[in-house]
Amino acid sequence: MSGNPTGVFTRSDHLLRHQGSSAEWPARLLKIIAERGVTDIVLYGDVRPIHAAARSAAQALNLRLHVFEEGYLRPYWISYERGGSNGHSALLDISLPEMRATLRDTLSEVRRPPARWGDMRHHKFYGAFYHFLVLVANRRYRKFASHRALTVRDEFLLNLRRLVLTPFHSLTRAVQWQRFRLSGNPYLLVPMQLEHDSSVQGHSPFTRNRQFVEEVVAEFARSAPRHHHLLFKAHPLEDGRARNRRSIREAAARHGVSDRVHYFRGGKLADMLAHARAVITVNSTAAQQALWRGLPVKALGRAVYCKPGLVSDQPLSDFLAQPSAPDMASYRVFRNYLLQTSQVPGGFYSRRSRAHALRLAADLILAPEDPYQALAAGRFQRRQQICELLD
Repeated sequence: MSGNPTGVFTRSDHLLRHQGSSAEWPARLLKIIAERGVTDIVLYGDVRPIHAAARSAAQALNLRLHVFEEGYLRPYWISYERGGSNGHSALLDISLPEMRATLRDTLSEVRRPPARWGDMRHHKFYGAFYHFLVLVANRRYRKFASHRALTVRDEFLLNLRRLVLTPFHSLTRAVQWQRFRLSGNPYLLVPMQLEHDSSVQGHSPFTRNRQFVEEVVAEFARSAPRHHHLLFKAHPLEDGRARNRRSIREAAARHGVSDRVHYFRGGKLADMLAHARAVITVNSTAAQQALWRGLPVKALGRAVYCKPGLVSDQPLSDFLAQPSAPDMASYRVFRNYLLQTSQVPGGFYSRRSRAHALRLAADLILAPEDPYQALAAGRFQRRQQICELLD
């Protein structure tokens, strides 16, 4: 099944078309696997219904499942894992002491980021272009239904509107941020995520952003020092469908903190983190940048970086009153472990950044072990070599 018109992003002679409905997809997939002797399945993300069906089939039939995703360390890397990503990642079961021991006994070189990277403009352009093609050139797939609540037409219009208004939003945001920054008010930063993102829908207790907003604002009003402020930063690809701005304003008014709660339509994350006191998130990868800077982080969903010593295990009320900082030595171990295993230099949205990723992707897919197992095997081999030298 596809919402991707043939001949545009993929050569048509490489496609196996599923022109049935979503409900018919799992059975069709099993038929394809049986008829073609499939041994491996490659996915971009693993939570959408069509991907979840593939993950289930791989588990049931003991097939290798390769999952690509946006990088855990952004923006200069993408992620490659086997079996699942994010809340399904093998990282959740690998402790920091295990990571530390593996790194100590290996000589692997950290993969460096590319010199150039496809920026957010490519992402925004292809988002609008993809939905335009699905809207006007998708006759082969009459039964295609998006996993999202909005129609394809609405998706296209929202993407187009975001693309057109980007210069205006950038200007107003710069003025707003300059005024707040010079005010000298201490603040906690809340990087918002897309409501329809798989990390929110599949790996958190929330189904709507307004639920997250209500919990954070209510506790902020009860527990934070009265001179502190709360800054919600919109996701760079936010298109307005979730009504985040309205939810934040209504929650702030309801709890009597309208003068201390602010909404920023995007902005440079690094600038906002540079002055922040702490960070609260569902499970955004933006938290990695906060941890890298030594900022306290509270995550309300599941994420690969939710390890003891990294994110705070305090109740939200205590975190807002007096947040505990991460252990920087532990975070360096975690970051280096990611860079030596699942993080691939490059990106998805520009030709130059894809070229960086492709130099490693094929070898990773064809390797007999996943990146985490491979590094552990290197550790074992290193120990064997040391033992042989001692003998």
